[in-house]
Amino acid sequence: MSLSKTTLGPFELFTIETGDFRLDGGAMFGVVPKTLWSKDLPADEKNRIPMTMRCLLIKSNNTGKLYLIDNGAGSKFNEKMKNIYQLDQSSKNLENSFAEHGFKFEDVTDVIFTHLHFDHCGGTSFYNDNDDLELTFPKAAYHVVDSHWENANDPNAREKASFFPENIDPIKNSGTLNLVGEEHEYEPGLSAISVNGHTIGQQLPKIEAEGKTMVFVADLIPTHVHVPLPWIMGYDMYPVQTLDEKDAFLKTAASKQWNLYLEHDAHLEMIRVEYENHRFSVSKQLSLNDL
Repeated sequence: MSLSKTTLGPFELFTIETGDFRLDGGAMFGVVPKTLWSKDLPADEKNRIPMTMRCLLIKSNNTGKLYLIDNGAGSKFNEKMKNIYQLDQSSKNLENSFAEHGFKFEDVTDVIFTHLHFDHCGGTSFYNDNDDLELTFPKAAYHVVDSHWENANDPNAREKASFFPENIDPIKNSGTLNLVGEEHEYEPGLSAISVNGHTIGQQLPKIEAEGKTMVFVADLIPTHVHVPLPWIMGYDMYPVQTLDEKDAFLKTAASKQWNLYLEHDAHLEMIRVEYENHRFSVSKQLSLNDL
């Protein structure tokens, strides 16, 4: 595994791969017919499409902080769950990614959660030899948007299956949980955009330096195939709101040539988009190495 990295102003950025998995293609594209989305992402015999869990490590040379954005599904799945999601961490995993970049889990000072669905926060904890839950990043503070934290602890019946107690409870009991408001600034040059269509209080970290902007787009745009405006997940709690949020976000991203870092795309790490003839499309494929 060869991981990308770059320096953007005071920030050193490192790609963290935590594993591959598969989700139902119909759920990932909602009302979009399979004949359309399967051209780019062919499904397996169970109608699942390939996805990944790509996270981001940010070293700030201004504050000395080491931020980790999301951390994948983790290692707590039993065999049944591994088979359901076809979870594969044989080569892509937190340990290998951190080792390749020369970091230890104890180095992480801050974990920023885009949201707390299992494939974004499961790596926060693990079962130790005594079958007790232990924090993976023992010296970190954990940052969650306050409205999302409330939602994760009292979810509606439809979203409840995405929030696992074994993922949420260690964060709750850590003693270092930090609830932030929408559009929070973590430090100059590192802030977050808030969106509420996929789930209430999802935050998209944004890095701005040297006249460039990179946004960790999480589940607003899970893969490059989701760039067309109406291609929205069936998993989204409020799809019409996602539509509006996505439209406004992509128009800004296209006009300002933002770099969009993709968390779930199994093939592309980062893209830029363009807006022509009232349609959004991918204009460039790149990685951290290209910034």
